[in-house]
Amino acid sequence: MVSEYEKLRALNVQKNTELLKSLGLDKPLFEPKEKPHKAKTIVKKRKATADVEEAAPEVAKTPRLESAPRNASVRRSARNAGKKVDYTAEQQSSVPLALAYTSGVKSLENDADLLREEKTVRTHDPKTFGAIPGIEVGSWWETRQACSKDAVHAPWVAGISGGPDGAYSVALSGGYDDDVDLGYAFTYTGSGGRDLKGTKDSPKNLRTAPQSSDQSFENPFNKALKRSSETGNPVRVIRGFKLKSPYAPSEGYRYDGLYTVEKAWMEKGLNKKAYLVCKYAFKRIPGQPPLPVRDDTEGKETVKEALPDTAAAS
Repeated sequence: MVSEYEKLRALNVQKNTELLKSLGLDKPLFEPKEKPHKAKTIVKKRKATADVEEAAPEVAKTPRLESAPRNASVRRSARNAGKKVDYTAEQQSSVPLALAYTSGVKSLENDADLLREEKTVRTHDPKTFGAIPGIEVGSWWETRQACSKDAVHAPWVAGISGGPDGAYSVALSGGYDDDVDLGYAFTYTGSGGRDLKGTKDSPKNLRTAPQSSDQSFENPFNKALKRSSETGNPVRVIRGFKLKSPYAPSEGYRYDGLYTVEKAWMEKGLNKKAYLVCKYAFKRIPGQPPLPVRDDTEGKETVKEALPDTAAAS
């Protein structure tokens, strides 16, 4: 027996699909297969203590370091609790933290700070409309943090990035079951209407919290997308591996170019009390590289031949 949820989902999917087709998809005859990606492995090399002392002998002989106990600055791991560990036998760097950045020597104490700094430094401003200089369509990242660093989509979690003049970018991650992704056009559900505070029995969960109220175009994220539907400003789109779509990357996150928000409306969402949600229809701007397609039915990426849609040809 088909549940009411599945009936409503099928109805919404059908309506959304027909709406997207009415926009014209402008699909190319051939779409390339997705190429496998390799995660970048960063190997950090530490300079030997002897090299450090040779480069800065005066630093190694400061009275402060000589008067300090040999094991005073050793960080003890909780995993070694109760064990007899000879920390004094460990080799330690003689370069103070204040000089670590200038001398090019990375110590255990400042590695975390350097990594945090690397994640937040951007060459370009993500709060801008259109393409980011130097980032080609099809660019891929292993994490949302890396995508944020390149200014394509700034938030690490939120799906919408925008301001008073419209949305700068959106991320597709498959958060709503009735959204439809046809590659060159897709529907997108807005933000809000979920209880993010949580309770003792049901802790805070940004992705799976049930709908508990209507969404609204007064929500700043939803308002930004609605504004984009009025201005026609381009919106950067990234697709994530969690998205259930043949156009989603098999892993990581991929920049799929610029889209426009063609329509904004409200409809009943897939929830028990039929709370309203904000919906948007996106269409890809023509003239960009074709989107890669994956075929999960065979467990590997293959080339698919896509015929032009009748609506696009008319």
